[in-house]
Amino acid sequence: MKAATVTRGPAGLLIALAIAVLTAAAALAAPSAQAAPSAPSAQAAPRAPAATDVSAIAEALRERPVYVDPAASALLSEGEAQVLADRIEDADKPLFVVVLPADYPTENLFTDLRTATGVTGLYAVRLGDRFDARADSAVLPRAAVGNLVGSVQGEDARTQLDNFTDRALANMGGGAPSGWNEGAGGGVSTTALITAGAVLVAGGAGAYTLVRRNRRRHEEEQRAALERLRVVVDEDITAFGEELDRLDFHPAEAGADDAMRADYTRALDAYEEAKTAMADARGPEDVRAVTQALEDGRFSLAQLAARREGRPLPERRPPCFFDPRHGPSVADVTWTPPGGATREVPVCAADRTRLDEGRDPMVREVDTEYGRRPYWDAGPAYGPWAGGYFGGGLLPGLLVGTMLGGMMATPTYAADYGSGYGDFGGGYEGGDVSGADFDSGDFGGGGGFGGGDFGGGGGGGDFGGGL
Repeated sequence: MKAATVTRGPAGLLIALAIAVLTAAAALAAPSAQAAPSAPSAQAAPRAPAATDVSAIAEALRERPVYVDPAASALLSEGEAQVLADRIEDADKPLFVVVLPADYPTENLFTDLRTATGVTGLYAVRLGDRFDARADSAVLPRAAVGNLVGSVQGEDARTQLDNFTDRALANMGGGAPSGWNEGAGGGVSTTALITAGAVLVAGGAGAYTLVRRNRRRHEEEQRAALERLRVVVDEDITAFGEELDRLDFHPAEAGADDAMRADYTRALDAYEEAKTAMADARGPEDVRAVTQALEDGRFSLAQLAARREGRPLPERRPPCFFDPRHGPSVADVTWTPPGGATREVPVCAADRTRLDEGRDPMVREVDTEYGRRPYWDAGPAYGPWAGGYFGGGLLPGLLVGTMLGGMMATPTYAADYGSGYGDFGGGYEGGDVSGADFDSGDFGGGGGFGGGDFGGGGGGGDFGGGL
C-alpha cells in the first residue's frame, strides 16, 4: 500500500491547523445545537431589550456601537444598523449611535446615557427627525462636534447617520471599548471556529494584502493632507518674502553695522531654509521645520528693525496666535473663543487694539470641506504647522477646547503627525471606561433638540436649544 504523502512547509501547517479547528467546530456544533436550538448566531449583533430606558440602551452600547429602539426601527433597519456598526468597529473609534422615537424624553438624556454607558466617547442621537451629539473633549472638541452636527442637519436618518459617522471617524480620537470585541456569548462560537479555520488557510496572503492596503490608504491620506497644507504654507513663505522686499535693507548702506548684517543674513537664510524644507516635505509632520524657520526669520527681522530705528532689542516672543504672519507678539491677552474656554494667547499690537476695542481679531482662516475655518478648527495636519510657530510647550494652553487641541491629545496623533508639542495628555482617552467619573461641562457639542434641561446647545447641556 502506498504511503500517504505528507505536506510540509507553511501551507501544510495552515491546512493541518484548519482541519483541527474545523474538526473541533464539528464536535461542538452538535451539542450546542441540541442544547440551544433557538440560540442566535454568534455573528448576530446584540440588541438591547425592547424597553427604552437608558440603562438598557447603555447595556447594548457596551456590546455594539449602534442601538435602534424597536419603536424607531422605521428610521434605520437592522441591516442598515449592522452596516453602520461594522464601519465604526472597523475604524476602532468610540462612536456611539442611538436611534430613538420622536417622543422619547430628552431631559438629561446625554448626561444619563454617558453615565450609564460609562465610556469616554462621542454619542450621537437621532430622535425622530431631530439629531444631536455630545462628546468628551478628549475624543472630539465641543466646536468640532457642533460643526459636524450642523453639517448633517436636515438629512434623512440613514444619510444623516452615514455622513455623520464618516466625518466623525475621520476627525475623532481614542479607541473602541474592549467590550465590542469580546462578543455576547459565554462559550466558544462554532461560527467563530469555522471562521478561524478559514482565516488560517488564507491568513498569510490576506493579512499581507490588508496591511498593504491600509498602509497605502494611510499614505494617500497623508499626501492629501500635505497638499491641502501646502497652500497655506506657501502663503506663509510668500508673505515672509514680501516682508524681506519691503525691508529695503542693503548690507553696504550707510549706518549698517555687523549686527544688522547678521540679522539680515539670518532672515535670508531662514527664507531659503523654509523654501527648501517645503520642497522636501513628504508628509504634514515635515511642515514643522518650515514654520519654525519662518518664525526664526521674522524674529531676526524684528531685531534688525529695532537696530535701524535705535530702539531697544525686542524680547523673543511667540508669533501672534491669531495669524503668525502678523509677526512676533507684543503681549499676552485673555481671550475666549465662541463656545470655548478662556485662555491667554500671544497677540500682535494690531490684534491687541482690536480686542481692547471689543472687535474680533484678524484670524487666519483656511479652506476646509466645511468652508473657511480658523486654522485651529481645520484638521490634524495643522498641528505640525502650529508646532513650528509655537514651540516650547505653548500649544496645549493655546489650543485648549479646539478641534486641533482635542486631536493632538489622542494617543494616535503622534504616530501620524509627530510628537513634542507639549503635554496634551491627562485624563481618560476615548474608549476608556470612566463610569460616572466625568465632567458634564467637558461633555459638550451640538445645538440641541429643544425642551432639554440646560436650555442651550454646547456646554454640558442636553438637547437644550432649538434647531
